[in-house]
Amino acid sequence: LYPVILRLTRRITQFSVQLLEANLETLETLGSAIAQRDSDTNAHNYRVTIYAVRIGEELNLPNQTMRTLIKGAFLHDIGKIGIPDEILWKPGKLNDEEFEIMKTHVEQGREIIQRSTWLHDAMEVVLSHHEKMTGKGYPVGLAGEGIPITARIFCIADVFDALTSKRPYKEAWSFEAAMETLEEGSGSHFDPRLLEAFSQIAKPLYDKFGGKEEIFQDELREIIRQYFHDGMNGLEY
Repeated sequence: LYPVILRLTRRITQFSVQLLEANLETLETLGSAIAQRDSDTNAHNYRVTIYAVRIGEELNLPNQTMRTLIKGAFLHDIGKIGIPDEILWKPGKLNDEEFEIMKTHVEQGREIIQRSTWLHDAMEVVLSHHEKMTGKGYPVGLAGEGIPITARIFCIADVFDALTSKRPYKEAWSFEAAMETLEEGSGSHFDPRLLEAFSQIAKPLYDKFGGKEEIFQDELREIIRQYFHDGMNGLEY
């Protein structure tokens, strides 16, 4: 029976790898589609995912948490697919009514993500990346460690990338100005411990990726290999 069992196990592993590849392809396609609709570039998704992963590594997060972080980072704004163009692409500041509509993208993202069992854990980031340490964020008003650590990490990566990137309505900020703004939000907007971890690695990350429109596929592929493909023999996916 051993050769039969071994052969069947190998086939199951092969099918699992193929399923994983299909899931990862869907993840990248969805993330890139919404990023292009939102900002005419999907480089943002690659940058924030890399930033978030490096923060997670600095904290020695377990692999399962890292996988959740990666999925959530790439799909963080998927709910913006349901935001009207005149609000999503408005070049200036949103008024109060428009901002309330914009805020609904997190709930719309939740509705999309919950349809997929494989993507379900990404909801931590999708739903909570606009929460703040003081409880004054949205959509629920979570505070402190009540906010999932993946969302607290991603919030830092997302704001840093937004500040240091050129947008239709703003020029890119310098590294120093962006870090100063993050520090001003320490303890209120951002988790101080996580922000301190980011500050230790921020400059080399900025020098390599900051504001660049290159699609860092090789970097992301290595991250995917490390956290999704390694350990496939365990058939955890």
